[in-house]
Amino acid sequence: MTDEIAMKLNREPQKGQLFVITAPSGTGKNTIIEMVRKDLKGLGYSISHTTRAPRKDEIDGVHYYFVGKEEFEKMVQAQEFVEWAVVYNQLYGTSIAGVRSAQVSGKDVLLDLDIQGARQIRKRFSDSTSIFIAPPSLQTLRERLEKRSSYDGTDIDLRMTEAVQEIRECRNFDFLIVNDDLRQAVSEVESVIVAVKAQTKLRLPFVEQMLDT
Repeated sequence: MTDEIAMKLNREPQKGQLFVITAPSGTGKNTIIEMVRKDLKGLGYSISHTTRAPRKDEIDGVHYYFVGKEEFEKMVQAQEFVEWAVVYNQLYGTSIAGVRSAQVSGKDVLLDLDIQGARQIRKRFSDSTSIFIAPPSLQTLRERLEKRSSYDGTDIDLRMTEAVQEIRECRNFDFLIVNDDLRQAVSEVESVIVAVKAQTKLRLPFVEQMLDT
């Protein structure tokens, strides 16, 4: 339901829906998320905190909040994260404030999380929707990782080992999308979001009040 319709019926906008996107490193998740956000206007995005150094072209406050380990650990102690995890010896976390502010405003929120983070969100938010992005093949995934100049052979082997374990977890997600063709993968993610928002349980309160008025 749009905010405009809600206002006409003197109702508060519905709480935004949570969409979690997870994928092995090198699968194209970040590109997919950027394209989805451009296509679906008004879709909120929770920027994660991380202790890792920014990659080339990454901007603080846009791609991640890049913080020191001490600052991150203070946030953990203050229970400021919905979820947090250790990934490749670096810390990643999703702040409660970021998710809550978007949800309260009625915006749907897109979360970019690893396997551990997605698992924590499912436990905490049973109505969230989880989407797993898989590569078309392990060979293709390795080739994509090799194109990233920041990775050496040892790092690639580690990420490939982790990728196999992550892909095995895909059965625990609500939706599984294979990124063989980028535009198709983006279209499928968008279709999932649109379909979830059109569920009867979410639209029914609007219809019932419309009939009452």
